[in-house]
Amino acid sequence: MSAVPQLPLALHYPQDERLETFIGAPDGALAQLRAIAVGASPDWVYLEGAAGTGKTHQALAMCSNAEQAGRTPTYVPLSAVVGRVRAVLEGLEQRDLVVLDGLDGVAGGRDDEVALFDFHNRARAAGTAVMYTAQAAPAELGLVLPDLRSRLGQCVRVVLQALDEEGRAAVLRDRALRRGLSIDEASIEWLLSHSGRELGGLITLMDWLDRESLAAKRRITVPFLRQVLEDGRPRY
Repeated sequence: MSAVPQLPLALHYPQDERLETFIGAPDGALAQLRAIAVGASPDWVYLEGAAGTGKTHQALAMCSNAEQAGRTPTYVPLSAVVGRVRAVLEGLEQRDLVVLDGLDGVAGGRDDEVALFDFHNRARAAGTAVMYTAQAAPAELGLVLPDLRSRLGQCVRVVLQALDEEGRAAVLRDRALRRGLSIDEASIEWLLSHSGRELGGLITLMDWLDRESLAAKRRITVPFLRQVLEDGRPRY
């Protein structure tokens, strides 16, 4: 039996995936998520948002915050365990926090949904905190198990919205600042006008440009961007 895909050590959580580095969360949401992560709130959370709004960032950040507080988190990317959710979730109600990322990946599979429902009840009884993420509300996921839909509807719902251009620019500035990367405003504007709106793609592109600028020993400027992007950008 394959082991559950998870990130059990703080070393494995990406340094940039932290609650304090997330830009564009609803008012009060980060404080609420932090309280759940460290055990200061009994609430469970259902994090909803379209692709590219930062759900996985928040999911990993919750695990990181929990671990820093001395708790035992487990992160499960559900799309990677389709068809074997029951085996993967076995015993996880003994953890302090379980983050189930990507309910969309198992919605419609009755056996997996029953396994989620059973785990939900075991975790409630054990006092384990749980976070779910999905691209849509429970009623819109295409779930075949009404009882699971009902349980998910009892969670605190946090909805992430796609960032506007100002928010995307703020993400690029913040990423550059924390990496000690020199990039001017003209370059940020150029990047935003020549790249997609998906947040994960922007971050991947910035990380790639960081490596390219270090290799070339050059600042990131518009001429540099034109030059390196002509040679091909990373796949994301």
